[in-house]
Amino acid sequence: MPIVQVNMMEGRTDEQKEALIREVTDAVIRSLDAPEQSIRVMINEMPKQHFGIAGNSAKKLGK
Repeated sequence: MPIVQVNMMEGRTDEQKEALIREVTDAVIRSLDAPEQSIRVMINEMPKQHFGIAGNSAKKLGK
């Protein structure tokens, strides 16, 4: 059972996350020849102040 974890900053819409899940699932089907029913995609969102870039939070950098 392929399990894919996606870590990203918060801020995407539910529609964008649904599209991401679909596209990642399709990529796993193509690359691993895995049955669709066996694929799991987990999205881990984090606040922008919990994501650092070059010593600053993404929130501070306006990302």
